[in-house]
Amino acid sequence: MLRTLFLQAPSFDGYDGGAGARYQMKREVKSFWFPTWLAQAAAMVPGSKLIDAPPHNQSFKDIEADVRGHEMIVVHTSTPSFKSDCQTVRMIREINPTAKIGFIGAKVAVEPNESMAACPELDFVCRNEYEDTIRELAEGKPWAEILGLTYRNEAGEIVATRERPIREDMDELPSVLPLYKQLKVENYFGGYLLHPYMSWYTGRGCKSRCTFCLWPQTIGGHRYRLQSVERVVEDVKYVQREFPQVREIFFDDDTLTDHHERVEELARALGPLGVTWSCNAKANVPRKTLEVMKANGLRLLLVGYESGNQKILHNIKKGLLVDVAKRFARDCHELGIIVHGTFILGLPGETRETIQETLAFAKEVNPRTLQVSLAAPYPGTFLYNQAKENGWFASDVDLLTDDGTQIAPLDYPHLSHTEIFNSVEDFYKKFYFRPSKIAEIVGEMLTSKDMLVRRLREGVEFFQFLRTREDMIVS
Repeated sequence: MLRTLFLQAPSFDGYDGGAGARYQMKREVKSFWFPTWLAQAAAMVPGSKLIDAPPHNQSFKDIEADVRGHEMIVVHTSTPSFKSDCQTVRMIREINPTAKIGFIGAKVAVEPNESMAACPELDFVCRNEYEDTIRELAEGKPWAEILGLTYRNEAGEIVATRERPIREDMDELPSVLPLYKQLKVENYFGGYLLHPYMSWYTGRGCKSRCTFCLWPQTIGGHRYRLQSVERVVEDVKYVQREFPQVREIFFDDDTLTDHHERVEELARALGPLGVTWSCNAKANVPRKTLEVMKANGLRLLLVGYESGNQKILHNIKKGLLVDVAKRFARDCHELGIIVHGTFILGLPGETRETIQETLAFAKEVNPRTLQVSLAAPYPGTFLYNQAKENGWFASDVDLLTDDGTQIAPLDYPHLSHTEIFNSVEDFYKKFYFRPSKIAEIVGEMLTSKDMLVRRLREGVEFFQFLRTREDMIVS
C-alpha cells in the first residue's frame, strides 16, 4: 500500500473551497465545511494522512514535511481553485519528484483531459465516484486496469480507462469520521450551525434537476442512494463517543428530505440518542414529516429557495412552486424549526424586477439567516452549457477575484454582470437592516455570552465583507 497524502491545498485567506463546499469562495462570515469528499477517499487507504490546509491556516511550508514523506499525493481541486492547485502541484513536484500526484473533484471529473493538459506535473486524475479508483492506485494495481482513471503513460500521452460503475451499497463505504481525528474540529465553522459542529453524508445523489447544482450533475448522480438507518445511527454514536465537544451534527446529503419515509425513520432513530441535528432540505417538506423531525432533535434546515420568481424556478428546473415554499416556511416558523435560506442572483430570466421580487419573497418567508450567492456556472452543469450556447459569459471576469471573492460571471443583454454583482449587497442590507430582523438578532445575542461574542465577531466579518465588495471594481 502506497504511503498516501490527501490534501486540500493552501489557498486564499478565509477561502472555503474544500471538498465539502458546494460554492467555493470566501464567505460573508468565517465558514469552513468538513472535507467529506476528500476524507471519504482517504478512508479507503489504511494509514493515510489527511490535511485540510485552509481551516488550519497552513501554508505550503507548513506541510512540506508531509509532502516529502508520501509516495502518492491526492489533491482535491475545483474550478475556482484549479490554477492555485496546479501551482501547488508544481511545488510538490519540485520537492518530491518521484511522488505520484493526482487530482480529484468535480472539475477533473468532467474535464479530465483538459485538466491533465493544463497541469503537466500531474500523473493522474480520478473521474466520477473515485473511492475505489484511489484504493486501487494505492494498492499498486496496474493503471491501465483501473476503471475511472485518466493518466499520463510512459510516453507522456494522456490515456483514459473505462468508466467505473457507480456504487450501489453505500453501507460498504468506510466511515469518514475516524479521519476527522486528524483535523481540529474547532476550526470548522458554519454561521448558522452550533459550534463546534460536524458534517458528513448519509447518502449520495439528488433526484432534483437544478441546472446550476454541481455534485449531482458531475459525481453523485440523480438517484439518491442511501446508507441504512442503522449505519447512520452507528456513526452518530461514534461522534458522541469520540467527539464529545460536538454540539450539532449536519447531514450534508444534497437533499436529506427527498425521501420522506426514510428521513422520518432516521429521525425516530436519532431521537432517543438526544442528538441535535440539521440537514439540507427542499422547501416542499410535508408538515407531518417536519413534525417528526422536530420532535426528534432537528434544529435547523438549510433550504435552497434560490428565487422568489416562479418563472426563474421553472428555468432552473427547481421543481418547486413559490406558494408551496411559502407554506413550508410558515410550517417551519410554527414548529420552531430554524431555517437558513440560500438565494442565487443572476440565474436565467433574472431582471431588476425579479431581484426585487426575490427580496420581497425572502422578507416574507423570513429565514433566521440567509446567504445570497451569484449564479456560478461550473463546467459539467446544464447552466454552464446554457451560458456558453447563449453567449452569457462576461469576457473579462472569472468565478472569483484573485483573493477568492465571488463575482458575477454571467452578463445578459438586459442585465449586466455589474448590476447583478451590486445587487447582492443591496439584498443583504435590505434583508438584515430591518427593525424586526435587528431585534431578532439582538434577542438571540442576549441568550448567552457565547452567542453574543459569536454574533459580534460575525458582524465585524460581515461588514468587512460588504466593504471589500464596495472597494471592488467590476465593469
